[in-house]
Amino acid sequence: MSLLAHHGVNLKGIRAVVLGRSEIVGKPMALMLLEQHATVTIAHSRTRDLAAVCREADLLVAAVGRPGLVEGSWIKPGAVVVDVGINRVEDEALGARIFAAEPKKLETLRTKGGVLCGDVRFGEAMEVASAVTPVPAGWAPHHRRACSATPWWPRTRAPSRRRSGPGVRNPGASVTLSVDPPRCRRSCWWKTTR
Repeated sequence: MSLLAHHGVNLKGIRAVVLGRSEIVGKPMALMLLEQHATVTIAHSRTRDLAAVCREADLLVAAVGRPGLVEGSWIKPGAVVVDVGINRVEDEALGARIFAAEPKKLETLRTKGGVLCGDVRFGEAMEVASAVTPVPAGWAPHHRRACSATPWWPRTRAPSRRRSGPGVRNPGASVTLSVDPPRCRRSCWWKTTR
């Protein structure tokens, strides 16, 4: 959500499709979009006529965990695409199909034996969408910032009742989360040019 807010994407009244129903990304993302007054459809890999459902989306969030599942023809012209999936492709036949519009990734696959990609075919999506997140480096830096800004445990805790013994170092000490957020070295959001 911080990624969308950072780039000024207005979510009120738009049609959003969240592709993926996981407890970690899909369902929480759908709820956050609903809180921002978007009309949300949750789809998954077994949804009937998945391409037609995706073509209705003004905002498509892909978090299904299948490399290159979303083709360029599945994306509505001018839509915003957030690719949350991160997959490693090592099969050259699959890579040739997924990276037809990305010769650099295909060459990397052939030379190194594997390459990271998302759930969306990035090269095809760049031709259709108004904005697309690349994989790797698109969504992940914003996610790390959000995780480091939000404490995973309380900043302070009550003193332990045990005064000494194994596992008790300083019973009155407070616990703080002190992780510096990573810096983005390049744009985390690539916009297509027409």
